[in-house]
Amino acid sequence: MSGHSKWATTKHKKAIIDSRRAKSFAKLIKNIEVAAKIGGADLAGNPTLFDAVQKAKKTSVPNDNIDRAIKRGAGIGGEAVNYESIIYEAYGPNGVAFLVECLTDNKNRAAAEVRTALNRNGGTLADPGSVAYNFSRKGVISITKTDGVDEDTILEAVLDAGAEEVKDQGGGFEVVTDPSDLVQTRSALQEAGIDYDSAEAEFVPNLHIEVDAETARKVFRLIDALEDSDDVQNVFSNFEIPDAVQAELDTDE
Repeated sequence: MSGHSKWATTKHKKAIIDSRRAKSFAKLIKNIEVAAKIGGADLAGNPTLFDAVQKAKKTSVPNDNIDRAIKRGAGIGGEAVNYESIIYEAYGPNGVAFLVECLTDNKNRAAAEVRTALNRNGGTLADPGSVAYNFSRKGVISITKTDGVDEDTILEAVLDAGAEEVKDQGGGFEVVTDPSDLVQTRSALQEAGIDYDSAEAEFVPNLHIEVDAETARKVFRLIDALEDSDDVQNVFSNFEIPDAVQAELDTDE
């Protein structure tokens, strides 16, 4: 029986992973469609599309899916997409601030799903403007740590391209830029032979709130619930986990 129980648990976990992978693919495809709709199908002349495609490839989205998404977005072949961008402001457990970025073809559905996720996980919608002022729009380039690529190497490559700072995030680095300098900074990394995982505009908090382990668990549950919606593209928050709290969380099963 224990063997069957273990198999059932493993099967359940695999189903969750597969489901999240499928949702991740769908959201990456949607980014490609929107980028192609706004700037056209030419990757060389559409840096937003280039970065959306690069991110999708890094996440192993099949090339056929990517090509079809570009054509749909650009209106090639008769297909068309029409998504509306909406940002919801919210507060989560213990006053943690959230910006929830949606791309949807059904505004009412998106609003209902965001509201339900918040209500069931200790969050509430906030008045427009009451949360957004805590965040700044920045270009963020993520780089995985590899041999021969350290903070000094990255700084040398991007300093003259407009990068504001390079952050050591443990398993990798983040290069932060003004959104207008994102493409130039990304190109500087490419010219220096430094591989990157993603390059996109994000909402970066101006001030962080340190959380304890219990609050962190609640925040993670809320983020999972929000990201479970197909309409939610990104969730940005201002919580920060101290090293001691992270060590405690690492012991969770």
